[in-house]
Amino acid sequence: MNLKVFRSPEKNNLHKQFIRVLSYDYYNESGELRLPKNTKVVICGGGTIGASIAYYLAKLGWGPQTVVMEKESLFNERKWHSPGVVSMLKSSYPQVKLCQTTLKLFLELHKNGYDIGWRQCGSLNLARTTNRMTFFKRIKAQSISWNIDCELLNPQQIKKICPFIHIQDLKGGLWIPKDGTVDPFKICQVLFNIAKSKGVQIFEECSIKHVFSKNDKICAVESTKGACECDYFVNCGGFWVKKISNLSKPKIKIPVYPVEHYYLKADPISDFDSDIPIVRDPDGCIYIRECNGYLLSGGYELIAKPFLQENLILEPSSSGFRFDEDWDHFQVLFEQILHRVPSLNDAVFLELINRPEMFSPDGKWIIGETPEIKNYFVAVGMKTVGISAVGGIGKTIVDWIVHGAPYDDVYELDINRFLALHNNSTFLRDRVEEVPGLHYAIPYPNFEFKTGRNLRMSPIYPKLKEAGAIFGQVMGYERPLWFDCYSIGDVLTNDSKCNLTFHTSFNKPDWFDAVNEEYTACRETVGLIDYSSYTKIDLWSNENEVIDALQYLCSNDVNVPIGSIIHTGLQNERGGYENDCSLVRLNEKHYMMVAPTIQQTRCKAWLKKHLPKDGSVNYTDVTSMFTAICIVGPFSRTLLSELTETDLSPHSFPFFTHKEIDVGLANGIRTMNITHTGELGYVLYIPNEFALHVYTSLVTSGQKYGLKHVGYYAMKAIRVEKFYAFWGQDLNTTTTPLECGRSWRVKFDKGIDFIGKDALLRQREKGIKRMYVQLILNDHDAETEPWCWGNEPIYRNGKYVGIVTTASYGYTFKKQVCLGFIQNFDSVGNTLTVTNEYVNRGNYEVDIGGMKYSAKVNLHSPIVPTKYPDKERESYFATRDKMVSEPLLRQ
Repeated sequence: MNLKVFRSPEKNNLHKQFIRVLSYDYYNESGELRLPKNTKVVICGGGTIGASIAYYLAKLGWGPQTVVMEKESLFNERKWHSPGVVSMLKSSYPQVKLCQTTLKLFLELHKNGYDIGWRQCGSLNLARTTNRMTFFKRIKAQSISWNIDCELLNPQQIKKICPFIHIQDLKGGLWIPKDGTVDPFKICQVLFNIAKSKGVQIFEECSIKHVFSKNDKICAVESTKGACECDYFVNCGGFWVKKISNLSKPKIKIPVYPVEHYYLKADPISDFDSDIPIVRDPDGCIYIRECNGYLLSGGYELIAKPFLQENLILEPSSSGFRFDEDWDHFQVLFEQILHRVPSLNDAVFLELINRPEMFSPDGKWIIGETPEIKNYFVAVGMKTVGISAVGGIGKTIVDWIVHGAPYDDVYELDINRFLALHNNSTFLRDRVEEVPGLHYAIPYPNFEFKTGRNLRMSPIYPKLKEAGAIFGQVMGYERPLWFDCYSIGDVLTNDSKCNLTFHTSFNKPDWFDAVNEEYTACRETVGLIDYSSYTKIDLWSNENEVIDALQYLCSNDVNVPIGSIIHTGLQNERGGYENDCSLVRLNEKHYMMVAPTIQQTRCKAWLKKHLPKDGSVNYTDVTSMFTAICIVGPFSRTLLSELTETDLSPHSFPFFTHKEIDVGLANGIRTMNITHTGELGYVLYIPNEFALHVYTSLVTSGQKYGLKHVGYYAMKAIRVEKFYAFWGQDLNTTTTPLECGRSWRVKFDKGIDFIGKDALLRQREKGIKRMYVQLILNDHDAETEPWCWGNEPIYRNGKYVGIVTTASYGYTFKKQVCLGFIQNFDSVGNTLTVTNEYVNRGNYEVDIGGMKYSAKVNLHSPIVPTKYPDKERESYFATRDKMVSEPLLRQ
């Protein structure tokens, strides 16, 4: 036996264990060959996701360097329990694209003669309510953007497709003819057999014992069949994913929790045949499909049943998971099944199957590289419908491994969207009671969870609550969405609760008038906004290393005078935005980064990956150290001047600069002349111990100026009117600065090559293929007609050209305002260069649920009239707009 030993020195802060990696010539007592000495990729999990990853790696020639470990027998058919429904309709385009990639894979396998149990039967989605039908109309409208073939049906048309269902209570439905069903067991067999034929090694009845890292990077795994050095590790262990995540140092935080999922198996009856479509009755929370001569029916109950904690340590039997039937819990779904298919009252029910499914806190899949260990990937939280995306997820993970990044933007599925708090088992158990019910819920705008609230709160949270704040939650942080003055005194008094709002319509929201008042305060008097949730990171070094590192990371020039604020992107190799942030130069070798709230984990992961490995640049997350209060409006300077001795005049404290000032009796307030909306104002980053004092001082002094509390809905209305793009809403990892009018923030000549520079230079030379625009609807009645909420298609001269990313009501324009990207398609669908001339010569419409509204297009910020103009900002934005337009005109 030959051993290779890595000892991790304590002085390097690496884990203290020995890593024993056995050589290829090590055999066990029975003469069985153990794992290879080394390989590139180890996949833990022999389900369909693991099979898909192995398949795509093999296609790229990585087969001989890929190992799959499965703790059970790989081809034990009894362990499979997925309903096998392949559906294109998902809640977002990134998820739809993963499903479309999967469908392409399945059709290719089927065409090539592989038996995967594919049956293209279509899916029928039923609507019992007007709101559900409105949602279907919106889906039909945006189907052109998502490339989904679908059709709206009336009840009589539904009856023709599916004669056995009850239709008297239906308003209509949505028919998706290309949906279908597969046999997950057969899919797994086929993909693994193809992968094995290309060199992938599969080890059954092989459990992971340890996952090792060195210098925060995967280096080896140890299993019950030996150990193996590797460069990449993929955890797609399904129910056992959290157990596997605890086998490394550091442990990996994967926020998923198992929920009992039920479906009923029945003998077919006379009026059924094998050609019946998949039937979904989302208002009844149920689905029905034919499977191998039987009828399967199940659903997603509104209050799900989490798995008991003690059951999490159970070892699976050789026949897979099988838990006790709970007819009492299933009763609510059973009643709906019998209601929708009355003839099932005479059917013979063979068994009620109850097995666990893993759900994430937001109900979306979790994929990507973990922030704790480089080259450690996960693909988990498939929530019973993972079969629809196995091909897309497998290909995305393989792109990530082979090319360093996925081809498409998958931020909303990236594991970096979570914090450590989301991995808390009590939080997860409470949250997953709520999450499965959302699978069939109508996705109304601005949805908020009821569970897991009051986790992160700024010190001024109680005061905001007293003022009538209606809270939303982002990254666990409670922040005001709007203020209901009538709720003061009537708000929930239980400290374990928070003021919530639930908008159950696609039309004018009930907060419209309240937000109008907040908007008016920001434009005419002064508003106060809690910015505390924003990501805040300090970066520093002893010498100039922090400057050099940030110059490499940022596309703008960060070597600016002390006290300056710059806005910059952190681009990836393709020029897309990994982050969009403000950088404040606090002193010669110390910067503060302010980024979107949703960037808190992602931002640190990007810094960890790209900052010097010698530790010369230090960074720390100071998000929770500061309470951030923004005062915005024409009287904000006058108000703040009353509370500080610092000269706030434009000459002494100009726009886009920083000073550390005293406010009232508090000192050390990092104050920035910036608002993120373009209005006059300041953001005060206050050490938490001074937060209540500063807040009280501002509110007390602000009364004479008509100060109002302001939430994020009003802030959004201002920024959409001003044509401001936000990361995670308008910008993502595929969006470049040249496409969204920010080329003036890219400094190609700063003397240091930055990440993405070459890609941006190529794009500048060739021209952009899409352009960020603002559209103001002309003939839309905000009182009676459905609103834009995002994802609406954009038409130019009657031809589809793009999609809305963000929308809001413009209170100054008194019209709906949309932001989005438009493209230039030729007759066969190829994308051509987009120019200013192309944009300006078109007649535009936005499709809201099948109704098209004409729109005026803007390429840069329009003039938004104000009572009290600020010359400093007018000069800045005039200069900026000139800088925005000139690069576009050169294309």
